[in-house]
Amino acid sequence: MTRGAFILRILLAAALIAAAPATAAWAQAPSGVQQVLDLGTMFGGAKDGKGFGKDAAGTKGGETAAPPAGTARAVPQSRAEMQLSFAPLVKKTAPAVVNVYATRMVRQQTPFERDPFFQRFFGNRMQQRSRKQSSLGSGVIVDKKGLIVTNDHVIQDADQIKVALDDGREFQANVVLKDQKVDLAVLKIEKGPNDLPTLPIGNSDDVEVGDLVLAIGNPFGVGQTVTSGIVSGLARTSLDRSHFGFFIQTDAAINPGNSGGPLVGIDGRMIGINSEIYSRSGGSDGIGFAIPANLVKSFVSAAESGDKQFAMPYIGASFESLTPDVADALGLDRPRGALVNKVAPDGPAAKAGLKAGDVVTALDGKPVQHPDALGYRLATEGIGKTVELTVRDRDGKHTMSIALERAPETVPANRTTIGGRTPFTGATVANLSPRVAQELDMQSDAEGVVITDVADGSLAARFGLEPKDILVRVNGQAIGKVADVKALADDPPGSWQFAVRRDGRLLTQSVR
Repeated sequence: MTRGAFILRILLAAALIAAAPATAAWAQAPSGVQQVLDLGTMFGGAKDGKGFGKDAAGTKGGETAAPPAGTARAVPQSRAEMQLSFAPLVKKTAPAVVNVYATRMVRQQTPFERDPFFQRFFGNRMQQRSRKQSSLGSGVIVDKKGLIVTNDHVIQDADQIKVALDDGREFQANVVLKDQKVDLAVLKIEKGPNDLPTLPIGNSDDVEVGDLVLAIGNPFGVGQTVTSGIVSGLARTSLDRSHFGFFIQTDAAINPGNSGGPLVGIDGRMIGINSEIYSRSGGSDGIGFAIPANLVKSFVSAAESGDKQFAMPYIGASFESLTPDVADALGLDRPRGALVNKVAPDGPAAKAGLKAGDVVTALDGKPVQHPDALGYRLATEGIGKTVELTVRDRDGKHTMSIALERAPETVPANRTTIGGRTPFTGATVANLSPRVAQELDMQSDAEGVVITDVADGSLAARFGLEPKDILVRVNGQAIGKVADVKALADDPPGSWQFAVRRDGRLLTQSVR
């Protein structure tokens, strides 16, 4: 067949399809059976069943074929299929999506308020009035008695939280559990009904790139909005390194106000909680990120169990990303995995035989692409379980079983808020241990006294102290425990000189 004749037949086939009624292909098809259009016959394909002569399932032209067993995904095959609507899915899922309104009181500061010189002469007269600040997000009901999942950043520092249902009803809500690192929060409706609509949580490990998804939320406060797209990527790391980094990427439009709303699969189950966007304009650029449903499921389970913190499993090892050079030296065809850089003595990793220089490539058979992916896999398993790690070293690939434990408190935290008139007044300090370090997202082998919190407007805040600062020495005296700081605060000297370690840097300051 000449090239011109082939093109002519394509145009003829397109004209025939366009002229046919949109429902013709499905009018006589039994329920669950897919009508197959034989393009091979139209295009003059081979009659022996090769090439265009048969459809993808091997069915001859004109026959009706059922999809192969176990097939859950299919590319639209006809005009009728491409005209299908998401409306039934939206009607099923949207009632479980709520608007979350959070209000907080914030103080308006002057440029001089943090300046110790002005504070010395004007004192509290420099402080201005507080004002109410509101934020808007979305959430999803996961329990008919009023348990709601949203993002931590939606309700962060909120004094009051209100949720509005799809049908217009509004309720006050309390925080049951929240965690800044994984950016999740669970709310409970106060004095609400016990028959609220819910959205089931799916298995995010079943999600594949290219799957159709819906994003439901309240962008910019315009009202509940549904957008559609596909899964664009998996196991994406966080843009904000203060958050946990393992996301589902989607091109479904996500805008401010969508945070906390669900990413829904075609089966009507939540596969993620919309959390972040990458944008140069502040609006949707088609790059959005959702927290996978399996992590959400673990978080909700912790809230239902009454946990006050979402404790991540501890294995006593730290990891870094794998470089191409190390991957090549270990015989890996690509730099995928979590490289062990340190193993704590007597920890679960050391007992299992994990060594510095090993590369973890899978957990219970699920791939580990980078250190955050390993952290995600551990978090979804939970404390108390035993998992199997696939490890690659210079001797080849092998597996090992490792117990997931709660981070130990090797020394009592002895959390203390410093009072008096010192540069540390208003700061809460604690003795470092693997448990405290994990809460603050620090290296598990960090030692000394760490600042865990700094009160707004306090002297510690005015002198620039921050959470995660490690106190190294004060007036030449090494600081090894909380009692050392408290003793200095109880008997303050006339002047202060202190050093703190922040992100590996040693910072010093003098105060008279």
